Amino acid sequence: MRKDIPDHKVEDLAIAIVPREGDELLEEEMWDSFLINLKDDTIKNVLISSKGYGEVDGENRKTTVLRHFFEEVAPLAFIPIEPIHINLFNLTNEYWVSFVYEDYMYDKKYIFVQGSIDAGNFTDIPFLNRKGVMIR
Repeated sequence: MRKDIPDHKVEDLAIAIVPREGDELLEEEMWDSFLINLKDDTIKNVLISSKGYGEVDGENRKTTVLRHFFEEVAPLAFIPIEPIHINLFNLTNEYWVSFVYEDYMYDKKYIFVQGSIDAGNFTDIPFLNRKGVMIR
């Protein structure tokens, strides 16, 4: 029954949103989002669904749902997901990641709440050698 279903948690995977390279003043309108595999092994059949939603000036807003598929993501590596416009930072931005690792399917939602994509929340992003906002 339910006790027989393994409870695997997603670990060593992150989503990062960073300003375009060379944009020291953070004025660039387009930033980039990345999936970062911190595992020592490859993950396979990676499906990422992204969307934005929230309220702006008293009006409900939402973006189109975008889906991205990657056959494999190498160990200790990153892949670009999609660009993100700074006008979307005032929405909640959600990335839902599903993948196969060691013959088990995992999934996890990474949610950047309204206003969290901000220089005040910057951290060093592994493998990119850049600063940005990251959720593990």
